[in-house]
Amino acid sequence: MAIKVKNPIVEMDGDEMARIIWHFIKEKLLNPFLDMDIRYYDLGIKHRDETDDKVTVDAANAIREIGIGVKCATITPNAARVREYNLKQQWKSPNGTIRSILDGTVFRKPIIIKNIPPAVSKWKKPVIIGRHAYGDIYKNVEFVTDTPGKAELVFTPDGGGEKKIIKIHDFKGRGVVMGMHNTEASIRSFAKACINYALSEKVDLWFGAKDTISKQYHGFFRDIFAEETEKVKDKFRSSGINYRYLLIDDAVAQVIKSEGGMLWACMNYDGDVMSDMVATGFGSLGLMTSVLVSPDGKYEYEAAHGTVVRHYYEHLKGNPTSTNSIASIFAWTGALAKRGELDNTPAVVNFAKTLETAVIETVKNGIMTKDLMLIAEPKVSKYALTEEFIDAVAERLSKKL
Repeated sequence: MAIKVKNPIVEMDGDEMARIIWHFIKEKLLNPFLDMDIRYYDLGIKHRDETDDKVTVDAANAIREIGIGVKCATITPNAARVREYNLKQQWKSPNGTIRSILDGTVFRKPIIIKNIPPAVSKWKKPVIIGRHAYGDIYKNVEFVTDTPGKAELVFTPDGGGEKKIIKIHDFKGRGVVMGMHNTEASIRSFAKACINYALSEKVDLWFGAKDTISKQYHGFFRDIFAEETEKVKDKFRSSGINYRYLLIDDAVAQVIKSEGGMLWACMNYDGDVMSDMVATGFGSLGLMTSVLVSPDGKYEYEAAHGTVVRHYYEHLKGNPTSTNSIASIFAWTGALAKRGELDNTPAVVNFAKTLETAVIETVKNGIMTKDLMLIAEPKVSKYALTEEFIDAVAERLSKKL
């Protein structure tokens, strides 16, 4: 008898090879065991284009209503992708749109498996990335200057008052200009979310920026983090954890030399880059979980990797692929476990944890995709193809249930 998931989950479909493994996961690991009420949104690039990206906004608003979402990896198109898929324009990042609507913080945590040693030999515990999910370069305005001229930063106060005008640069020829922003409310909710996560996980909280260069923009972040962590210093002390502010380059060096075991809070772009670095350091982007948490307790789970385009092109040629589906599986288990926790349905939580255990045991028993086979210790003699790995997990899961 299928396990009933009491309340709905928002599902957002994706692109390319990630979309293919997404459907394998549903077909082989979820649908045979669960009775789910799925609110489905197709965020594949062609459907986003057909709806002028309204589908992405609709999906984000559905998460606001329902509380739990799970998302497949999607394409953020550049000029080449516009030509490839004959798109109307270079649509914005779906993740950026969803993050903006939910005003959430992204937490990325590696999946540690005993026989997949980290590339950074000192890492023994997870390095968790907390990524600010609003503003900065992801909400920028920019343009290329075609002629010489003056670029200025202008702020006009509401209700009148003196304009503030700051010269950016006198261009003598072609150049490029970008403007970014952030808000105190968003930064403060980011700091609070990171504090709450650090307390719940009982891990040190680090924050890194470059306030020696960006004395006001980065300094604004630094000061807000200092204010918010000061409010909870007694809670940190009683939990045995600490807050550290570091320059971002020092933070990178310190993380590499550490054993892990901290939440590293990063500004938006830093978090985008460092989460990939940490994922690779722990073995593979296919072993990195990602959850967006809004200030009012809405959750969106996804894999940290992209659409695995190289494998998709091989798939289109009819060639076999060995694509790691673990992070996508854990996106579903994360959403299901949180849904079960919020609904007070222990059977759903147990199913999610059992599926995670089945995945880890499958890898421990030497069945893994090519990316993991290349770094596994002890070595394994062959790798599993995309569908073969999911089939092996399904077989193990069936025995456990």
